[in-house]
Amino acid sequence: MIARLLPHAGRGWLYATALFALMSLASAQGIARPKLKIDDIPRETQAGEGPGRYVPPVPARKNLPTLWLIGDSTVRNGSKGDNGPEGQWGWGAPITAYFDLKKINVVNRALGGTSSRSFYHDRWEDVRKRIKEGDIVMMQFGANDHGGAKGKGALDGVGNETEMNGDEEVHSFGWYLRRYVEDTRTQGGKPVVCSLTPRKSWAADGRFRRGGGHAEWAWQAAKETNAAFVPLNEIIARRYEKLRERKVDALYVPSPAETLHTGWDGAVVNAECVIAGLKALDEDPLADFYSKRAGAIRAWKQR
Repeated sequence: MIARLLPHAGRGWLYATALFALMSLASAQGIARPKLKIDDIPRETQAGEGPGRYVPPVPARKNLPTLWLIGDSTVRNGSKGDNGPEGQWGWGAPITAYFDLKKINVVNRALGGTSSRSFYHDRWEDVRKRIKEGDIVMMQFGANDHGGAKGKGALDGVGNETEMNGDEEVHSFGWYLRRYVEDTRTQGGKPVVCSLTPRKSWAADGRFRRGGGHAEWAWQAAKETNAAFVPLNEIIARRYEKLRERKVDALYVPSPAETLHTGWDGAVVNAECVIAGLKALDEDPLADFYSKRAGAIRAWKQR
């Protein structure tokens, strides 16, 4: 419309300027083009074959290294890993597209409703025994780590204190993360700790509220074990502050009431934040396995 008001000779400049602005915006947000679609994600990376409500996926090519993802519904949503009833998606599905599956397997073993504690007791052993030399295990917990010993979550903090829940000895959030890290290394794998995705919440000054305790405790556990750490909570919060509240509302499903689970577009944003965080590591264990799409994502820069 504006172009019609300009002399014909000036239209090329206008289009070039507009295109540059759009490219700059995409680059600033780390958006990979063309737009990622649900059908672009191989089902074998999210769910296995067989009867039952939940069939865990396994590596498609045994001769390749594997990226194992463990966590809760913000990493993998739906019993079949194909989203929940509200169209909610975890970032563990779209992140598959940022890796070259001819070089590495991606296996999303995250499961909705789990905490660092419940996953450790119910799901971890089957993952642990499959980890081989050269594999990477990326973990993100915290959304369900509440309720203390009598609930299903871990104790607060990173210490070695324990409480009993019947016959079960319950440990701190940091303790469980350290065990994942140590077990991964014992199997010859490389651990990567991510802080949890933030719940949607805005402060009066327009800042997006961070994750607080569990985000901090994930960092402390990674530091104590000298494990790679992706400050995902902070990276996502900063991305959301650039997008502003109206656009961020649309990333959560159902919008605007939902505060934890994203839809597909939100999962893609969060997956790109994970890639940006990985690229910012001093030693990125996944640097040799990125796909062409990942090339559009720049390393996150801490202020």
